[in-house]
Amino acid sequence: MKLSVSILALLALLLVSPESFANEASKSPYAGQEKRQIKSLSEKDVDDLLNGRGWGLAKAAELNGMPGPAHLIEFADKIGLSDKQRASIQALFLHMQSQAIQFGTALVQQERNLDQMFANKNVTRKSLAKQLEKIASVRSKLRQVHLETHLKTPAILTQHQVVTYNQLRGYSGKSDHSGHH
Repeated sequence: MKLSVSILALLALLLVSPESFANEASKSPYAGQEKRQIKSLSEKDVDDLLNGRGWGLAKAAELNGMPGPAHLIEFADKIGLSDKQRASIQALFLHMQSQAIQFGTALVQQERNLDQMFANKNVTRKSLAKQLEKIASVRSKLRQVHLETHLKTPAILTQHQVVTYNQLRGYSGKSDHSGHH
C-alpha cells in the first residue's frame, strides 16, 4: 500500500510542469509591491505617516516604560487619569500629532521622489546620496517628535499609572526603567 502511494505521488510530480516549479521558486517576497504608488511604502505606511500615527518609531521609549499619549488617552479610565492629567496628555498628543503629520507628509514626499528617480531611470550615485540624506533627515525628525513626547509623559503620571499602563499593553514589566528619575 505504501509503495503504491509513493508511486502515485511520484507520478503526480512528473505530471507537474517544470515551468510551474521555476515560477514558484523565483517568486520574490516583494511580488505585487511593484504596483504600489510608492514602492517602499505600503498603503498603511502612507496612511500612518500622513495621519501622524506612531509607525513604531517610539518603541525604544514605549518598551522601556515610557508611555505615549495616544495609548494613555485610550486607557485613561483604566489607568485612572485625573481631568488635569487627561488635559495635559491630550495637549501633548495634539502637539505631537501636528508635528508628526508635518514630518510624515514630508517623508512620504521624499520617498515618492526617490521612487520617481528610479522609475524615470535618472538616478545617479550623487543624486541618490542627496535624496537618501533628505529622507534620513526627515525620518530622524519624525522619530524625535515621537520619542520626545514619550519622554514628557512619565512626569504627568504616577508610578502606579505607568505600571498599570504597561500591564494593559501586555508588557512583562521586566524593564528596570520606570521613566522617573
